[in-house]
Amino acid sequence: MKKFLFLICLLIAITNLPSTLGDNLSPKEVEKWFKKLSYAKEKMTKFHFYFHDIVSGKNPSAIQIAQANITSLSPTSFGLVRMMDNPMTIGPNINSEIIGRAQGIYGFTSFEDRELLMTFNFVFTQGKYNGSTLSILGHNRVSREYRELPVVGGSGVFRLARGTLTARTYWYNATTRDVIIECHVVVLHY
Repeated sequence: MKKFLFLICLLIAITNLPSTLGDNLSPKEVEKWFKKLSYAKEKMTKFHFYFHDIVSGKNPSAIQIAQANITSLSPTSFGLVRMMDNPMTIGPNINSEIIGRAQGIYGFTSFEDRELLMTFNFVFTQGKYNGSTLSILGHNRVSREYRELPVVGGSGVFRLARGTLTARTYWYNATTRDVIIECHVVVLHY
């Protein structure tokens, strides 16, 4: 009988916990989540992974969607805009375990240097963060070894996330313009 009562109490407790993944994303459920937020403890999560921006070959993961009239004359590719759906992997090898996709858009924004405006999501498709996202919006000066871009939000486990992405070019092919970016991400979330 004690085991039965324990299981019933456990079941009730589990069903009354705020949903971190937001299985029910109805406005009422989101409002309930926010009301319980004042009692929630903020967490820090760190990630290290790679994303592969492949613009060449038969199966590119980033495709040019626009360019300015002067882009072909610009040494910095000013005005070029690409849409990306890049695989995120645990290791730098394209065949290592895929944990998600880096999906979004980036454009070359400087006449002086290779600089990007990037807006994209890290969409997690594996593991305990499956279905959650982190949203990135920022400036990326590609010529620097390390670039910092802000994490401006997220969804699922990362609802109300904020933090920093530190990016580094792990590998670049100047002929094909394919690149592998090493990512270190630190986020605060509930």
